[in-house]
Amino acid sequence: MTQQGLKLLLFICSVCWAITSFSDNLISAENQKEGVSVVVIDPGHGGRDLGASFGNAVEKNIVLDIALKLGTTIKENYPDVKVIYTRTTDVFIPLYKRAEIANKNEADLFISIHVNAVGARSVQGTETFVLGLHRNEDNLEVAKKENAVILLEDDYNTTYEGFDPNLPESYIMFETMQEEFQGQSVMLASSIQNEFRDYAKRLDRSVKMAGFLVLRQTTMPSVLIETGFISHNGERQYLTSEAGRTRLAYAIFRAFREYKSDIEQRSSFHLVTENNTKPVNNQNTGSAPSELPLAQSAGRAQQQKTDDVFYSVQIMALTRKLETTPDNFKGEQNIFRLEGQNLNRYFSGNFKSLEEAEQEQHRIRTKYPNAFVVAFKNNKLISVKKLSGH
Repeated sequence: MTQQGLKLLLFICSVCWAITSFSDNLISAENQKEGVSVVVIDPGHGGRDLGASFGNAVEKNIVLDIALKLGTTIKENYPDVKVIYTRTTDVFIPLYKRAEIANKNEADLFISIHVNAVGARSVQGTETFVLGLHRNEDNLEVAKKENAVILLEDDYNTTYEGFDPNLPESYIMFETMQEEFQGQSVMLASSIQNEFRDYAKRLDRSVKMAGFLVLRQTTMPSVLIETGFISHNGERQYLTSEAGRTRLAYAIFRAFREYKSDIEQRSSFHLVTENNTKPVNNQNTGSAPSELPLAQSAGRAQQQKTDDVFYSVQIMALTRKLETTPDNFKGEQNIFRLEGQNLNRYFSGNFKSLEEAEQEQHRIRTKYPNAFVVAFKNNKLISVKKLSGH
């Protein structure tokens, strides 16, 4: 073969390899599925931190067993889901480390498991918390107890920026806490409570909101579950029994299964324009609490195509509803509101590119220092990091 013929053959082979490689990458990208592929399970307390205790019933031991049972069940039913524990033995893990484990592993879900105890022995039932400002003193007391673990950490005052778990005024910061995945967190929490009530036959104390430090620092949908009161005789017996812990773990798994299916098959957020109150591309048949109508500011609303990707900048999240007028938002005229069951989130702008949204974030941080960029795809609020990685 002549030198010219050899060069031609090598060129043809190179082109074929490039096409094949490109096709493989394209197919691989198309087959990538947004959803739940990494879950972090956090058994509360551990080591020198006993958690709640009553007689021989100790929280750190009960929740570790429930967490391991939950993780094992997820692995058995979803081998492709990576399950990570913040602890698998009786060791002390600081709160910030627990969130750090979830963030470093780019988890899609964070589930923190606890048990409760109060002075009144008649109190019983399960409750699941999402991040936010407490609505009543009972919720505040739960948060105080769970956050008090930081007092066992070295130099906690510096680590948590002066936060004192025993002072009610420390919790004011949660009123404007930014939580990118509030809707998904509420969706999972609601499903957990449904399964506790219907499958495990436990008393449902509902989905609640409170200021938990471990949830504050996570960057994915996160819940904190109180699986019962060991101060109640009947629930203590249930929680210390193998059968009881197994049933609770499976109830949480059933909620996880439902959440995973929902988050991968349908939109959790539905966009509504000013002149069209029906959700765009609404495939939901239920009334999950994560179905959040979007209230847009007058004159700036534009209907989104179902295959659109767009960015915005979240400036605050409040339990109260504010009209999106310039007077309420320091003169800003392009504000819209996302209404949730327990939280109203406020955004500035609608941008086609991440760069434009980042410019808006830089601009508006002079007025709202905690503003951050969010993204929507197919009418679904998704992680900016995941979107930019595609």
